[in-house]
Amino acid sequence: MILIQGKGVSAGVEHGPIYFYHRTDAAVVKRPAQDLEQEKRRLAEAQEKGYAERDPSADVEGHDACRKICILADLAFGRQVDPEKVPMEGISGISLRDVKVVFPGDVRNNMCYAWMYGCAKMGMHFVGLGPKELVDGVDQEVMRRVDAVAKETGAVIEITNDEGTLTGADVIYGDIWASMGEEDLIPERARLLTPFRVTEETLRRTNNKHVLYLHCLPSFHDFETKLAKEWQAKGVDIREVTDEVFRGRHSVVFDEAENRMHSIKAVLVATIGK
Repeated sequence: MILIQGKGVSAGVEHGPIYFYHRTDAAVVKRPAQDLEQEKRRLAEAQEKGYAERDPSADVEGHDACRKICILADLAFGRQVDPEKVPMEGISGISLRDVKVVFPGDVRNNMCYAWMYGCAKMGMHFVGLGPKELVDGVDQEVMRRVDAVAKETGAVIEITNDEGTLTGADVIYGDIWASMGEEDLIPERARLLTPFRVTEETLRRTNNKHVLYLHCLPSFHDFETKLAKEWQAKGVDIREVTDEVFRGRHSVVFDEAENRMHSIKAVLVATIGK
């Protein structure tokens, strides 16, 4: 992957950093398991016939794409770019141990617990961030089991009301404040969780310009839904995230939804498929 540092301007609109993903990166990172097997067979055949290099490390680490970008810059714009000055980041050094996930909201709900278990198993850093009333209500048996796994993997699991834990977050994960059947709890949840609504300021406090926003969907991010309008009329704002964040450049909620399709298929194959 090549990260072009700086900003571009087109039609008066300022854009953030531009990412270029080489096809090899995409194959490794994005493809479902069955497609990867087909990709491996095709790559082996191409290598055997001399169409592809036998050592793909130049692709995986971004060197090949870097030189192609430099050639295109020369051909298209007449500008010579030194490959040594192009920032590159490969995918071989990526580790989940380097990832910090912060979940602002109801730290007692099933989504927060699922993230805790998952991060504990993968050796990640997870922070459940919410009001003290809800922090004190976290299931201690869940915490005991999570802590036992975290000790084996080196994971860091925190449940806190300290908003300073936003610093260094790589991912902010959102969820609605009240599930189906809990409509009567909405006013109280909104009172408790409004300070933890994910806003642009929340993202700035991470001090990470590449922080991502994820959400399992559906989301209340504007007042266009029937339920959000009804509660707004009663003076209650039920949005767990602002529309600016939900539709902004940090949001990958729809990429997440797409990837969930493949992960669910993988679970089905692993559990009932042969």
